[in-house]
Amino acid sequence: MSLLPLKRVFIIAEAGVNHNGSFRIAKEMIDAAKLAGADAVKFQTFKAENIVTFNAKKAAYQADNTGKDPSQYKMLKRLELGSEEFKRLAAYARKRKILFLASPFDKESVDLLDRIGVCAFKIASGEITNLPLIKYIAQKRKTIILSTGMSDLKEIKAAVDIIRAQGVKNIILLHCVSEYPVRFKDVNLKSIQTLRKNFRLPVGFSDHTSGIAAAAIATVLGASVIEKHFTLNRRMKGPDHKVSLEPDEFKNMVLLVRQTEKALGSGFKKATKAEERIKKDVRKSIVAKIDIPKGVKISDDMVDIKRPGIGIVPRYLNRVLGKAAKRRIRKDSLIRFKDLK
Repeated sequence: MSLLPLKRVFIIAEAGVNHNGSFRIAKEMIDAAKLAGADAVKFQTFKAENIVTFNAKKAAYQADNTGKDPSQYKMLKRLELGSEEFKRLAAYARKRKILFLASPFDKESVDLLDRIGVCAFKIASGEITNLPLIKYIAQKRKTIILSTGMSDLKEIKAAVDIIRAQGVKNIILLHCVSEYPVRFKDVNLKSIQTLRKNFRLPVGFSDHTSGIAAAAIATVLGASVIEKHFTLNRRMKGPDHKVSLEPDEFKNMVLLVRQTEKALGSGFKKATKAEERIKKDVRKSIVAKIDIPKGVKISDDMVDIKRPGIGIVPRYLNRVLGKAAKRRIRKDSLIRFKDLK
């Protein structure tokens, strides 16, 4: 399966680490993402010892959701999956006909995902200034999805420039606000348009809001990708479960995005087929207000404008006035050009 070209909004179910380190749960998440209508399921691939010091403390949202132990290393170690497990998950995703993606956080994980055969790499917001890792990923010459949480245009440009310098042309930016959850007043969805204007690249939205409304708004603003955290059960323990959608909620989000796409249409203004059928019933025509004898010139006080709209349309009234009736035109009947001379 391939990511590009994008024929419609591409929806990514961000499984992340919501498998809690369990291969069984990760596999169930692939099934759930498929049933919910996602185009891809995305995990996070890392070795804890490669990405965090032993003494690093958890982020505030992680501490709120994972208990009192302050160690980020211990938390991440519990959430790891092994290389063989990722190979099996990727194979299972192919079997289920859903695209398998992952965010690598270290070079070892990049190499693993490359061997697995992913068609694209997702670079997480926290890595946007990690230019050595970004360069290493770009050297694999695959599509890159770059999330832009916590960054400004200068930092994004530096990352995009180093990706392009490796010869990678297929780049997708994701607007993101790295709060969990992000408040609506801070989500700043107009940044989608700003990123598209500045970088002339496809731009999507990595959604950390509660609920599903922001995904639809992003679609209206032209987002080409929607990424959203999902979980099998929000009551499970882990750093991201509380800000994730459960399967039925994710399915509703997918439906809302698809409905929004349909509602946006092509932008070409014309009557629909249904409107064409309705026209004759609700539009109006020029009709005789009185009995008009043969040979009489038609004046303004002799005509009226009424439904149905199957006769002369009102905008042609001046072509009717002053013309003589070829035959008697009965009151309340349509006036037709063939009746005039």
